[in-house]
Amino acid sequence: MTQIKNTLEKSQSKVLIPMAILTLLFFILGFVTWLNGPLIPFFEIACELSPSEAYFVAFAFYIAYFVMAIPSSWIIEKVGYKNGISLGLIVIAIGAFMFYPAAEMRTFLLFLVALFIMGTGLAILQTAANPYVVVIGPRESAAARISVLGIANKLAGFIAPLVLTALVLSNMKDYTKEKIAMLGTVSRSEALDTLALQLQTPYIYMGIVILILAILAKLSPLPEIDLDEDGHVAHLSIYKQISNAFKYPQLVLGAITLMLYVAAEVIAGDTIGTFGKQLGVYGENGDFYLKLTSFTMTAMLIGYIVGIALIPKYLSQVNALKISGILGVILVISIVLLSPSIMIQLPFIPALPLVIILVALFGLVNALCWPAIWPLALQNLGGYTKIGGAILIMSIIGGAIFPLLYGLLAESINMSNQATAALSTAKTGNQIAYLMLLPAYLMIFFFAHKGHKYTSWSRK
Repeated sequence: MTQIKNTLEKSQSKVLIPMAILTLLFFILGFVTWLNGPLIPFFEIACELSPSEAYFVAFAFYIAYFVMAIPSSWIIEKVGYKNGISLGLIVIAIGAFMFYPAAEMRTFLLFLVALFIMGTGLAILQTAANPYVVVIGPRESAAARISVLGIANKLAGFIAPLVLTALVLSNMKDYTKEKIAMLGTVSRSEALDTLALQLQTPYIYMGIVILILAILAKLSPLPEIDLDEDGHVAHLSIYKQISNAFKYPQLVLGAITLMLYVAAEVIAGDTIGTFGKQLGVYGENGDFYLKLTSFTMTAMLIGYIVGIALIPKYLSQVNALKISGILGVILVISIVLLSPSIMIQLPFIPALPLVIILVALFGLVNALCWPAIWPLALQNLGGYTKIGGAILIMSIIGGAIFPLLYGLLAESINMSNQATAALSTAKTGNQIAYLMLLPAYLMIFFFAHKGHKYTSWSRK
C-alpha cells in the first residue's frame, strides 16, 4: 500500500512541477500580449500618429506569428522543446530591451521592430510549450490542463493594462491631444519625448525578469519530449506536407475560423481603449480608457471558468462554439445599433456607455473559441497533425490584419462625419467599424454547426 502511495505521489509531482512552470510561462505570454491594447492610444499621442497608424502596433506583433510559425517548428526540431522554451523567452527579452532605444529616439518604426521581435519570441514559445500540455499527463485530462493555462493567460491580460497604466501612464491627463496641440514646436517635442521615455524602465525590468525565466526554464526539471510519432511523413519536404495538409477541409475551414476568431479577440481587446477615449471615458485621472482592455480580459476569464464548469458535463464543446457564434452576432448588431449616449453605472467605476460594456463582453463570447476550434480542426489529420498545428499558428495573422482594417474603416467614417458636420449626431466610426466582426461570428457558428464535419473536398 505504501509503495502504491509513493508511486502516485511521484506521478503527481511529474505533472505538477511542469504544470507550474507552464502556467508561469502562459502568464508571461498573456502579460506581454495584452500590453498592446493600452500601447495603441499611447503611441497615437507619443509618436503623433493617426488612429489607423497606431493599429500597426497589433499588426507588427501578430504578423510575427504568421512569418515565424513554420520557422519555429524547424527551430524546435533542431534545438528540442525544452531549449525552445528558453530560446523563445530570450527573444522576447531582446524585444523588450529594444524599447529603450526606441523610446530614446521616439521612433515608431523601432517600436514596431521591437514588437515584431517579441511576437517572434512568443511564436517560438508557443510552438515549444503547447505540446507539453498534452504529454505531461493523461490525455483524458488534457482539456483541464489547457483550461488552467488559459486562465493564467487571461489573468495576465487583466493585470497587464492595470500595471502599465499605474506605473507608466498614470499622468495621461497631461498629454491629451488638445493640451499637446496648444504647445509650441519645441515644448511639444520635449513633452512627447518625456512621455515616450516613460516606457524605458518597465520594459528593461520586464526584459531582465524574462531573461531570468529563460535561465530557470533551461535548468528546470521539464522533461525533453519526442513527438515524432508520425515518421511516415517526415521524409516529405515542408512544402509537400503543407500541400497535403490542405487536402483536409476541416483543417482549412478551421484555419479560416481561427483567423477570424483571433481577429475578433484582438479587436475586442485592443480597440476598446481607443473607442472609450473617443466617447470621453477618461475618469478622474484621465487614464481610465487605458484600463478598458482589462474589462475584456475579465470577461474572457469568466468565460474560461464557466467553460470549465459546464464543458463537457453539461455542454459539449461543439455546442459551446455554436453559442459563441450566435452571441457574437447579437453583440455586433447591438453595438452598431445602440446609441453611445446610453450610460450604465457599475460599482466602483465611472459610468460607462453601454456599447463599451458590450465590447468588453466580446471577451466572454470569445473565451471558448480557441480551445474548441483547435481539436476540431486537427481531428483525423494523422501524420499531418504537427504541420496542421503550425498552419493554425499562422492563422493568428488575423490579429495583425483585421485591427488595421478596423482602424482604417473607423478613421474613414469619422472623417466622413467631420466633412458633413455630423460627428455630434452620428455614431462614431469606431462604433460602426465593429460591423466587420459579423462575418467572423457567422463563420464560427458555421464551423461548429457543419464545417468541422467535412473530411473530404469530394461530395462522393
